[in-house]
Amino acid sequence: MGGIKYVDDDLYSVRVLALMRIPPLILGLVLGFVLSFVTSGFKELLEKDVQIVFFIPFVVYMADAVGTQTQTIYVRDLIRGKARFLTYLLKETGLGLILGSLFGMVSFVIVSLWLKSFSLALAVGVSTLAAVGSAPLVALIVTELLELEHKDPAIGAGPIATVVQDSISVVVYGVIASALLL
Repeated sequence: MGGIKYVDDDLYSVRVLALMRIPPLILGLVLGFVLSFVTSGFKELLEKDVQIVFFIPFVVYMADAVGTQTQTIYVRDLIRGKARFLTYLLKETGLGLILGSLFGMVSFVIVSLWLKSFSLALAVGVSTLAAVGSAPLVALIVTELLELEHKDPAIGAGPIATVVQDSISVVVYGVIASALLL
C-alpha cells in the first residue's frame, strides 16, 4: 500500500497513541480558532437576526456527517486495497450533490414553515446544498493527501477534514445569508 503504515492501536501504549494523534488535533485547534475569527466577521449579519444563528450547527453538522461517511468508507477501502481515488471522487461528489439537494430542499421547507421567512429558508437551503455538496470532495482530498504523504489517514484525516469542512460550511452560510438577508 505505497509505504503507508496503518496503525494497530492494540500494539501501542496510550502515551504513543496520544503522541500520534496530537499533531492533527493541534492543527484542528489552530484552524478552529481561525474558524471562530472567520465567524466573527459575520457579526453584522448575526446581530441583524438571531434566527440566523439557529442554523449554523445544522449546516455544519449535515456537511460533517456526509463527509464522515465518505471518509470512513474510503479509508476502509484504502486499507483493503480496493480504493481508486478518481472513481471515489466522481461518485462521492455526485452523491454529495444529490444529498445536498435533498437536504437543502427539506431544510428550505422546514425553515419556511417554522419561521415564515423565505429569505432565511433560502439561505439555509442553498447553504446546506453547497456545504453538503462539497463535503465528500473535502473528505476525499484530505484523506488522499495524507495517503500520498504516507501517513495513516485513519489518524489525521478526520480531525483535519472536519475543521476544513466546518470552515467552508460557516463561510458558505455566512456569505449566502449575507447576500440574501443584509
